[in-house]
Amino acid sequence: MIEMAGKASSNVRTPHASQENPMEIRVHRGEGKLQHVIEIGPHTVLTDAPRMYGGEETGPEPHDLLAAALGACTALTVTMYARRKGMDLKDIHVRLEHGQQDDAYVLKRHIHYVGNLSAEEQDRLTEIANKCPVHKTLSGPIQIITDTE
Repeated sequence: MIEMAGKASSNVRTPHASQENPMEIRVHRGEGKLQHVIEIGPHTVLTDAPRMYGGEETGPEPHDLLAAALGACTALTVTMYARRKGMDLKDIHVRLEHGQQDDAYVLKRHIHYVGNLSAEEQDRLTEIANKCPVHKTLSGPIQIITDTE
């Protein structure tokens, strides 16, 4: 379960973070044994670990949030494209399976389009899904830079 709560924030959010204008996300300890609070601009999301690892399952675990980001980005990107092109996309259902397989972490995305769409339109929407910003980020080079304060 993801808890979303509107919170006042002085952070101004831009559509896309960039090197000149990076998106800041803050994470701090929550109320549970392992629960943490994620603050993303005016939004709050809880994350936790499964009970088998000492958590209380009060929120999704981090890998679930990663997969959810891909699913949400896919749905939003495809919906915006279909609207802009006047396609009869009534809804999009995105389901993800994810986990470690051998030496790779695998995200398997299943997309179901709802609406009166030709095979060509569905193929084009799938091409667009593969170009959503999170898909591109996860498929490209990623650098994680860690410093201590």
